[in-house]
This record gives sequence, C-alpha cells and structure tokens, in this order.
Amino acid sequence: MSKVPDDFKTNIVVAVLTLVVGMVAFAGSVIAQTNGEVAVRRVLVEDAAAFERGDIAALNRIWANDESVLVFESGHANYGWKDYRDNHLVPEMKEIKNTKYTLSDIKVHMAGTTAWATFKYAISGDIGTRHIDSGGLGTAVLEERQGRWQIVHWHSSAPRRAPAQATTPAKKQ
Repeated sequence: MSKVPDDFKTNIVVAVLTLVVGMVAFAGSVIAQTNGEVAVRRVLVEDAAAFERGDIAALNRIWANDESVLVFESGHANYGWKDYRDNHLVPEMKEIKNTKYTLSDIKVHMAGTTAWATFKYAISGDIGTRHIDSGGLGTAVLEERQGRWQIVHWHSSAPRRAPAQATTPAKKQ
C-alpha cells in the first residue's frame, strides 16, 4: 500500500477547514438575517396594533423621531415625524373608533442596517355614524438605530374607487 504524502494530507485538512469555516459563516449570516427579518416583521405588526389601540407612546418608540421620516399615504405627504404624528396620526386615531388594523403578506428584505417590507393592509372602524372597511398595499423602510429597528418611510395606497355612476336626467315629454 502506498503512503499518502504529508502535503496532500495538509491540503485536504485545509480544504475541509475552509469549507467548515465558510459554512459556519454562511449559517451565521442566515441566522442574523432571519433574526433581523423577524424583528422587522414584529415592528410592523406592533405598529398596526399600536395604531389600533390609539397608543401614541408605542408609536413614538416604533418610528424614528426625526425629520428623516417620510410618509406617502393615498396621495398625501408628511415630512418628518412631528408632521406625521401631529397632523396625520393623532387626528386620524381620534376620528376612527372601534378600529381594526392588520397587516398581512409581509415580505421583508434586508441590506445591512436597512430593511424594506411590502405588505397588504386592512382597516375598518367607525367615523361618526359611518362604518369604513378599506385595505390596500404598502411599503415600509426601516433602519436599525442603536440596536432597534425604526420606521423611517411608509407608503400606502388603497385601490381606486369605482367612479360614481352618472345619472342621466329624465327626458321631457
């Protein structure tokens, strides 16, 4: 039986170790990304729950509290957290009673300390004597800041409503 040269054994050991180290690094990256995706999804679900409860204190923790916040909702824009909170969120939460707000089909994408997610939303509640049921699509951008994922951008839109049917005046006879 021939003896395997020592340098061949060394090359095999190095190759196996390199493969193992690469697999561990890859697994660590996948786990970190998965944990990030879970954290981002949790923030988005908590955002919907806080809105549903009318909990501005929770929303203050979920959103970045600075001028980087940008919200586009159904053709309207808010620039900065203060503008969005004071001129959109708080008045809307006061106006809608018996609120139900859920997100579904959340798809999270990660790139370092930035994440973006697409989702479907459904919202219902009472405004005065009128009941609303609506839904649509959205995109959120989050940044990891000081170990916490915070929302910095939100864009949502509902499907266009069908135009009201025009009534034709009755013909004079």
